[in-house]
Amino acid sequence: MDKLSGMLAFVKTAELGSFVAAGRALEISASAVGKGVARLEQEVGVRLLQRSTRRIQLTAEGRLFHERCRRVLDDLDDAQAMLSLSRETPRGKLRVSAPIVGYHFLIPLVPEFLARYPEVELDITFSDRAIDLIDEGIDVAIRSGDLRDSRLVSRPLQTFRLLLCAAPSYLERHGTPAALRDLERHACVRFRHPDSGKLLDWPWREDLGSDEPRLRTVLACNNIEAVLGATLRGIGIACMPDFLVRDALAEGRLVSVLEPHLGPARQFRALWPSSRHLSPKVRVWVDYLGAQLSRPP
Repeated sequence: MDKLSGMLAFVKTAELGSFVAAGRALEISASAVGKGVARLEQEVGVRLLQRSTRRIQLTAEGRLFHERCRRVLDDLDDAQAMLSLSRETPRGKLRVSAPIVGYHFLIPLVPEFLARYPEVELDITFSDRAIDLIDEGIDVAIRSGDLRDSRLVSRPLQTFRLLLCAAPSYLERHGTPAALRDLERHACVRFRHPDSGKLLDWPWREDLGSDEPRLRTVLACNNIEAVLGATLRGIGIACMPDFLVRDALAEGRLVSVLEPHLGPARQFRALWPSSRHLSPKVRVWVDYLGAQLSRPP
């Protein structure tokens, strides 16, 4: 602990500018502060502080060492705070944002979570629009795609695939596409991103190059549930996540087409604002999602 106390004495002296002020902050004598800094300088083998009768200044080496020491002490404070938080009971309102289609895999998990943590109140908003977690006070968001906000941290959750599906009645009338170019003769039902207005790109394999077909869109919707409903009614072929169409595929109400031409699985992530101290309610929710939604596709 001598080295740690020496680092603390050094950091306080550097920040407050004198042994007296540092001793007052640490509730020890100025002499003890000076001796702690001297021992630290002896251990590292360089002079960290330039002393004069009027003031104390950092040397060039001292400035570099101060940054690292400050980081070490901050990490120690953070570790102590984390242990303290781990003893607290998760409680209070937990605001969660998820895509509209997310209720298919999220709502089945809610009863067990609330049974484990009865003092947590879940407030879930299902929306496909882009949101700012910090500005809107969201504790945790569930999203797919790249993490673009450096203020956020993330944890990978379940993977999923985008599938091309059509109703048997549609395929009976128009035939089942056997190659990508066949899609150019078919009607396509497409999802339009609510925030950007762009149509969802269909997930072709990266090696297809110029073989990508030109899609003939007959209906576009900014709600993936509406895309599903239109596809079930035989309007055309649509691209949808596997967990959304799983039951319809199993029951024969939809048929998957052209699977060998589709790209790899994608992934959902839990996102939350970076913070030195993760609150107990956020920690248990993220851990619970990670345990429940970490299965392969």
